[in-house]
Amino acid sequence: MIEGVQAVIDNLKVNYKVSGSGRDVVLLHGWGGQLGSMAPIHRDMERYFRVYSLDLPGFGKSDPPPEAWGSVDYKELVGKFLDAMGITEPILIGHSFGGKISILLAAERKIRKLILIDSAGIRSQRSLRYYVKVYSYKLVKRILGLPVVNKYFAATVERFKNRMGSADYRNASGVMRQILVKAVNEDVRDVLPRITAPTLLVWGDNDTATSLADGRLMESLIPDAGLVVLKNTGHFSYLEKLDAFLIILKEFLKEDAKDGQNIQNIKDANPIQKEERDVGSNRA
Repeated sequence: MIEGVQAVIDNLKVNYKVSGSGRDVVLLHGWGGQLGSMAPIHRDMERYFRVYSLDLPGFGKSDPPPEAWGSVDYKELVGKFLDAMGITEPILIGHSFGGKISILLAAERKIRKLILIDSAGIRSQRSLRYYVKVYSYKLVKRILGLPVVNKYFAATVERFKNRMGSADYRNASGVMRQILVKAVNEDVRDVLPRITAPTLLVWGDNDTATSLADGRLMESLIPDAGLVVLKNTGHFSYLEKLDAFLIILKEFLKEDAKDGQNIQNIKDANPIQKEERDVGSNRA
C-alpha cells in the first residue's frame, strides 16, 4: 500500500493513497469528508482491484482551491489526476459531492463502470422557509455590509451566517464556503443521458441531503442504470449497512475483478433481506 502520498496537480498538492492490483478503481468522498470516509470500501476492494482514494482539494490533507471552484473545476482536477496516474478506464465510486464529480467525468470520459452513492447533482426544490431565510440573510448582509456599519458589526454578520446556514456551511470557512454555495446550486441532470458506462445507484430511503427522488430521476436519465435502495438508512447508506452495500458492489463488479471467482456472489453470501432491496433497471 502507498498511503499519504501527494501528487501536484495544477500547483495543488493532492493527497491520496493507492493499494491492490488489477483494474483501477477510484473513490471520491462527499462534502466535508476525506479519503478515510471511503476506507471501508477501499479495504474491501483492494483485494480485487488497484484502488485509489483521494482527498479532494480543500479536504483532508489536500490543498484548498485558489478560488471559488465549481464542480466542473473539481472534475477537471480529478481528470488531470487520472491522467497523471496513467488511469485510462477507471471504475468510479462517488458518494454525495464525489458522486457529482463522477457524473461529470463519466459524461465525457471512457469509464468502465460508475457507482453513485446518495449522489449530489440534482438541485433540490426549495421550500418557502428556505427562500425567507436566504432573502433575510441577503438583506441583513447588505445592511451590515455598509462600510460604516460593518466596521462595528463584522462579528454580527458572521454569527448571522452561522445561524442561517446549513451544518456544512457552518463547518466550512473561507473559499470553501463560496464553493459550497456554488455546489448546492448546480444541477447536472442535463449530462446524465451522456453517460454510457453501466451505472449502479445506491440510495438510503431516509436520505434528507440528497433525496431518493433524486436517485430515481438519475436512474431514469442514465441510459444503463439500476437503483438499489437500502431501507432505513440515510445519506451515508453505504456505512449504515456496510455488509449489504459491499455484497451489492461485489455483484456489480464481479466480472471486472482480477480473479472473478474471489468476489462473493450476492446469491451465495449473506443475502440481503428482500425488503431491503428495491432494484430497478432501465438497461437497454
